[in-house]
Amino acid sequence: MASFLGTQINPKRFHRSQLKFYILLVPIGLFMLMPVLYVVLQAFKPLSELFLFPPRFFVTNPTLENFSRLFRTASGTGVPMTRYLFNSIIITGLTIGLTLVITLSTGYALSKKRFKAKKTLFKINQFALMFVATAVAIPRYLVVSTLGLTNTFAAHIIPYLAMPVGLFLVKQFIDQVPDELIEAAKIDGANDWHIIMKIVGPLVKPALATVAILSFQMIWNSTESSNIYVIDETKKTFAFYMTTLTSASSGPAGVGISAAAGLIMFLPNLLIFIIMQGNVMDTMSHSGIK
Repeated sequence: MASFLGTQINPKRFHRSQLKFYILLVPIGLFMLMPVLYVVLQAFKPLSELFLFPPRFFVTNPTLENFSRLFRTASGTGVPMTRYLFNSIIITGLTIGLTLVITLSTGYALSKKRFKAKKTLFKINQFALMFVATAVAIPRYLVVSTLGLTNTFAAHIIPYLAMPVGLFLVKQFIDQVPDELIEAAKIDGANDWHIIMKIVGPLVKPALATVAILSFQMIWNSTESSNIYVIDETKKTFAFYMTTLTSASSGPAGVGISAAAGLIMFLPNLLIFIIMQGNVMDTMSHSGIK
């Protein structure tokens, strides 16, 4: 067995034949890690180091003053930063939960149910993959305005519930679930909701994790709803508040506050990907394979 370690795809023990991969991948990994490290270090730099020339990559005298200033700072209308952060957390959580339920239910219907125009509806979803968010900004606004959702929390959530790429991934995974398993569950008396939540959901967990990450990044980093649909400052998000920091904070202190806010915006994206990266890799490997 030892003689074949060098040819195994994923050997359990280190072998000298792997050195060539480490020599190539470790420098690349460190290089890709540098922007992440820079964002973290920048948030802890005092003002004297933020404006130092020539600039330094590492921080010499780390401080939490940027964060304390951030939490003490309010917008031009007097709304505290914590209100924006609270809005983002609630809106993001609700959007992810609803997106997962809608995507899973729709994927199950398109994969396992029989009804007219089923293939047509799936082709429409594939066609929707062509459009970027900017291209549908006006139709989104017309829908939100017609439904009377402007200046409400629903305006942050409703436009982002439709995720064509998420539906495509989940549907491809559900296609791989044996029909016999679902038929057996129906014979045992399970209804569609029970099948979706108790049987299909756990089997397509990698795809759902990927949808959760995509949904999180889309809504957490979005400023569109706060700029277009919402007027009330107390209902806007932390991402929108980030765009106002430089102009709202006079003097050099605004740079340090922006660095601290940037780290707060960045960390949730990093953490959720680290936690769910295994599921994401499984999704990329298995989507479309039957």
